[in-house]
Amino acid sequence: MTEPKFDLSFAAGEADIRAAQALRYRVFVEELGGGGEDVDYAAGLECDAFDPICRHLILRDLAREDDDQVVGVYRLMTEAGAAEAGRFYSEAEYDLAPLRRSGRKLLELGRSCLHQDYRGGAAMFHMWAGLAEFVTAEGAEILFGVASFHGTDLDALAAPLSILGHRHIAPTELRVAARPPEAVPLARLPEESYERIAAMKDVPALIKAYLRLGGCVGEGAWIDRKFNTTDVCMVMDTAQLNDRARAIYARPRP
Repeated sequence: MTEPKFDLSFAAGEADIRAAQALRYRVFVEELGGGGEDVDYAAGLECDAFDPICRHLILRDLAREDDDQVVGVYRLMTEAGAAEAGRFYSEAEYDLAPLRRSGRKLLELGRSCLHQDYRGGAAMFHMWAGLAEFVTAEGAEILFGVASFHGTDLDALAAPLSILGHRHIAPTELRVAARPPEAVPLARLPEESYERIAAMKDVPALIKAYLRLGGCVGEGAWIDRKFNTTDVCMVMDTAQLNDRARAIYARPRP
């Protein structure tokens, strides 16, 4: 692969949103086996009713062919967007009452994905640098959103889910809870029954990245059968960011 030439911007119109939806289709539908009534299979787009209301942060590699430059996307929903939509996307899965009661400004992060050729490198840093700029400009105080384990086999996921429940649960005042009937406990195994390092290796990279920045998880996981995932709700209090996160927020975008 040639040296990337990254360009980060917000979607400026319908064509940009469709380009973001096309990458989401490649990752969430083709790679991970998701589906459902919102997927436009004929057009190759993963889309839903929230897309027109949200802000879409798009990372392009300008060194690629013109019709294949989108390599990363993030979908952001502000409180104003949630009011227009009637709810945050996550509220179908989690009771967000603790966050709403906090009186602090909320920002939902979702539909984050990278092209498979750009994972584990500088692309995610570019995305987060742009996100940090938006968080600062928006004055967001609590960042949250669902992040996923691939698959719905709870026995296979028991150890990584359990370590999140034992070691990374959100404080009571921010502890959102998974909604029935698809809610399942996180700490399914006693802590002494699994090897912690091995369990953490099985936690998806995006979730581990949020944890390294000082994030935590809500109570319970949620089985998303449409997307073939097991979801957790990540919560990050910007006032409690650790040094790694503060370095991202303080550094100019590359």
